[in-house]
Amino acid sequence: MPDEALTMDAPAAGPVATSQRGGKGSALWREIKGLALVLLAVLLFHSFVAKPFYIPSESMMPVLLKGDRLVVSKYPYGWSYVSPTIPNPAAIFRGLVLRRPGESWGITLPFTEGRLFGRLPERGHIVIVTPPGANEDYIKRVIGLPGDTLEVRGGRLILNGQPVRREIRPDAMIPVDPNAPCGIEFMGFGVQAADGKRYCRLPIVRETLPNGATYDTIDVGESPGDDYGPVRVPADHVFLMGDNRDRSADSRFQTGAGVNGLGGAVPWENIGGRAEFITFSLDGTTEVLNPASWFGALRPDRAGGSLRVHKRS
Repeated sequence: MPDEALTMDAPAAGPVATSQRGGKGSALWREIKGLALVLLAVLLFHSFVAKPFYIPSESMMPVLLKGDRLVVSKYPYGWSYVSPTIPNPAAIFRGLVLRRPGESWGITLPFTEGRLFGRLPERGHIVIVTPPGANEDYIKRVIGLPGDTLEVRGGRLILNGQPVRREIRPDAMIPVDPNAPCGIEFMGFGVQAADGKRYCRLPIVRETLPNGATYDTIDVGESPGDDYGPVRVPADHVFLMGDNRDRSADSRFQTGAGVNGLGGAVPWENIGGRAEFITFSLDGTTEVLNPASWFGALRPDRAGGSLRVHKRS
């Protein structure tokens, strides 16, 4: 009798094992599908709602410092061919593994005319822009709109024949760190304050555009962009400039190696979104393999800073 029971029960082991193997395969497939859906949701959110942005240069000082991380909203001006976020796995591998800097991690679609639910930005807005024929994002301020005549004389901005209002403000005292070293481009502006720390003391000029938008710019002296134009902004284009007027490759300069400007006013299709606020900022002392350094590198006074345009009545 025991032998019979053993014989009858034995065949049941085969289907159980098969079911277990199928369960493991199904679980793995569910995990893969779940991760794919999460990735798709993130890419859609980055493409059509908002995405993070890293400030890689000093062209928008004093409002933005190298090392700032921001949120850029994608919907205020509608959507265009530069809106979708499409990762480039090969570029990501070269950047993370091979440590090759300077290459965009995304793929830009071919130019397509027009915008879906398109609206022009206002003067004074800070926007991200993909230069014509390029694959990386710049961040600049909107200065001129379609139909405007714009020129710069002796470093002074002139819009539609009228000099933009300027006001000399107290110098900015920017702490020196690896991301803001007060290097050769600011030679002579480094100071040591009473607290014993090093600062970059930079002259500030506040501009107010005709719509009341007001913002601070840096003016450290003569530079190639101090005399420009006049030019007329074509239809469906915007003229962009950096707040660090003497150290910004913007609409005043040609595209291409060595200059890397925007080549004049840019089509509104090339505007990718509007800068909203600073999430956090790093001073450049982080070590990837040392998590303790991540917190020490934070610039606590910069988190949460709004980048919306301020207007005077």
